Parts: sequence; structure tokens; C-alpha cells
Amino acid sequence: MIDEKSFDKIVQGKQVGIYTIISNSGLKAQITNYGAKIVSLFVPSDNGSLTDVVLGFNTLDEWLTQEVYFNGINGRVAGRISNAQAEIDGQIYNFTKNNGIHTLHGGNQGFNDKVWEVVETSENAITLHYLSPDGEEGFPGNLHVLVRYVLEGNDLNIYYDANTDQPTIINLTNHAYFNLKGEGQGSIHDHTLQVLAEEYIPYDENTLPIGCVKSVEGTPMDMRQSTLIADRINDPFFAAGLGIDNGWALPGWNDPCSTSPLRLAAVLKGGNYTMETWTTFPCMQVYSGNYVENHVGKSGAEYAPQCAICLEAELFPDAVHHAQFPNSIIRPGEKWQHQTVYRFL
Repeated sequence: MIDEKSFDKIVQGKQVGIYTIISNSGLKAQITNYGAKIVSLFVPSDNGSLTDVVLGFNTLDEWLTQEVYFNGINGRVAGRISNAQAEIDGQIYNFTKNNGIHTLHGGNQGFNDKVWEVVETSENAITLHYLSPDGEEGFPGNLHVLVRYVLEGNDLNIYYDANTDQPTIINLTNHAYFNLKGEGQGSIHDHTLQVLAEEYIPYDENTLPIGCVKSVEGTPMDMRQSTLIADRINDPFFAAGLGIDNGWALPGWNDPCSTSPLRLAAVLKGGNYTMETWTTFPCMQVYSGNYVENHVGKSGAEYAPQCAICLEAELFPDAVHHAQFPNSIIRPGEKWQHQTVYRFL
């Protein structure tokens, strides 16, 4: 049971809280401005019952001390930056190394660890703002980020909007951990997954792109048809046999004239629910919770590896080092906007 009073606390000199939003169909989310995290996501069923389909904790102290990127906004750059450095307009910038020699999810204190400002709330929506100052974790420029969660019918919409005063790199995603049987209800091996992509992004042993895109044909990455996760997750192709932690290149990713339309990227089925993921981002990163363990969640159940799955719509990982990938640099005067929708059927 979520202890809402525990979220009423000053962290990093700022007020933290928890906010409940609900749609006209009964879809309900609890959002905290600590990390812009989804604390709970209750999906209605035909019989009127509600199922919380994301992992997480009951108190703010647990969120503060057991950080595993549950359900927050990852940034300034989601995923890895190779060798923790990048060149922008001829200048080399060095970032925090928090994944061996690489930068992961923005460094030691990424956006998922920051207290965001609550800009606006309504019955079915909340808008959050974070100013990432120039030099934070080594990144140049003051980057303003708005994230808006909106519940409409059985859709959870996530809108991203950013601008900067210096050229910098950006890649935002929400890192929600889903189990459609319900939080704490065992593994996701009995779920099925479909990824509507003809191509994937090959990675090296450090989960970094090697710089090309290949056809999924004849590989374990071919999930164009609904695939039982148990039949694929432990294939040695994936993350040295640990589970899935791979990226798919979504249709239109390399079209210079593309206006980034919202399109269906993935379909996850489990328990009594089907969840579609729609997005304007060019990449679908799928992570099967390979390193989740030794955490007791909201229901009192202990989480184990592969007890949830993340469908992270985002830019290509490490795109700043690969000119052929979609651009991840944002410049002054540009508006950076994307949308992802988790739709429950």
C-alpha cells in the first residue's frame, strides 16, 4: 500500500510529493516529482478491478535508497555514452563515468534522481519541469525539460519538450518496468512480445552500438510476430544470455523527410491485458530486468531478474558517436519534442 505521507519530504532542498491522476475510463497513475517517476499504474479490467502493472516501492525512502531506474525519466542522455565523452562542434566534453569507462543514463545523478518542479496538475494530467544546469555531469548548456503525463481513456501519454542555450546532447525516455499480470506476480516469461521493426541495432559486449543497422531476418531479434518471451529471452544472442537488452530501429528512422509520426512500435501481452506502445522516437530499447534482484516491492513480493520488462522508446543509443544515426544534438532555438503512448486493451 502506497504511503502517500512518506512522499511529503524535502529532498535536495526541494519539496517532494505524490500526485494521483485518473482518466474517465478509470486508468489511474500515481506520479512523484522525485525523478518524475510513475509510482503506480492501475489498469481497469472488464470486471471493474484494478491491477498495478509497474514495479516500485511504497515509501519515498525506499525510492531514495533502492534506485534501479524504476519508472523514472532517464537523462540527460538515456543509455550509454561510450568512453564517457563526446565531441560537439569541435569541442570535447567529458562526462561522469558510472558504468565502467562509460556514462549510463546521465551519470551518477541523472534526471531519475532529481527533484522536478510541478508546473501544473489536473484530474488527468501532470506537467513537470527540470532545469539541468550547464556542466551537470559534464554536459554543456542549460537544458530545460518538460515532461507531461496525460491519461486519456486507457492511454498513458508521455509528452517530452526540451530546449537549450548551448549545443548539447539529449536522449530522454521513461524507464517503466511492466508486468501485465501485476506488480510482484512472478516473471514475464509467459508474456508475449511483438516489435514492429524490420531492423535492429547491433551492440557489442558493452551494450554499445557498433555503428550500423541490420535486418532482423533470421535472427533472434525478429519479433515481427507475437513471440513468447520464454522462447527467446535466454538465447545467448541477448546480453550474453542474461536476457534482452537490445534496440530495434523503428520504421522511418532514416527518412530525412520524416515528421516523426506517432506509430505502433510494440505489443506486449500478459495476464488479462494487452499493452501497445506508440511513439515518435526512432528506437525501441527492450530490457527484461536482467539485474533486478534483492528488492521487496509494493506487494511485499521480492523482485527477481526478468520479473518485468521495459519498453523504452528513445533515440538511438550513443548516437553522438555515429553520424549515420538520427541526430541527438539539440541547439539553441530548437524545440525538441517527442511523444510515447502506453495503450491498454
